[in-house]
Amino acid sequence: MIGLGSLGVRLYTARTIGSEKKLSEETDSFMHEVSEEVRRDRLYAFLRKWGWLIGLVLVLIVGGAGANEWLKYRAETEAQAAGDALRVAMEVEDPAERAAQIAEFANANPSAAGFARIAQAGSLVQAGDEAGAAEVLAAVSVDPEVSPILQSVASLRRVMLMGSELPSSERLAILQGLTDPNAPFRPLALEQRALYYLEEGDSAAAISDLELILEEPGATQALMDRARQLIVAAGGAVPVSGGPGGLTVPEG
Repeated sequence: MIGLGSLGVRLYTARTIGSEKKLSEETDSFMHEVSEEVRRDRLYAFLRKWGWLIGLVLVLIVGGAGANEWLKYRAETEAQAAGDALRVAMEVEDPAERAAQIAEFANANPSAAGFARIAQAGSLVQAGDEAGAAEVLAAVSVDPEVSPILQSVASLRRVMLMGSELPSSERLAILQGLTDPNAPFRPLALEQRALYYLEEGDSAAAISDLELILEEPGATQALMDRARQLIVAAGGAVPVSGGPGGLTVPEG
């Protein structure tokens, strides 16, 4: 039988444990609230110190995206307008007037000037002004604002236009650059160099360039046909494609 003393002790102990547990829970809750408050205070302090910078970054991000879209739209609009203006100029029937209008377009649209100048040269040729066309092409071929591929087009077109009228050393120097292995218009330039060698009386060098044309993956069928004809005319033998051991057709 449990005495009153023991029962009292147990009741006191239970109440004490319960009070301590409740106190611990209240303390934990208080510490949690304090921690939350400290975190909020730190966050507010951080935002007061750096909030303007965060806002600026957000504005720049959003504004930058909008600016990029606007610039893209503006570039597309300007390109479309420039294309329409060039088309109108190139539809002029009289070649001299067409060349003049294309020149005006080139002056007003520097980004498209290279292509426009080459078109202007073509109109000048149609108008009978080959010297003027050659001058325009020469300017395009050395213009640093023009893309390398358009510079090559202008150089090759000038050589084809002037031919033997170009000083021999200048003509060969231009063609040497245009016949580099990675040059975009190497097959056509090889043909022009072969013609140069034929004019100089060097049939062997001409035939060598013409045979290179037949090996060029970028050569058109029409160009290869011309090369075969020139090989025969120069006294060479034309390889027969698909023949065993590289059969050749001797001059007739």
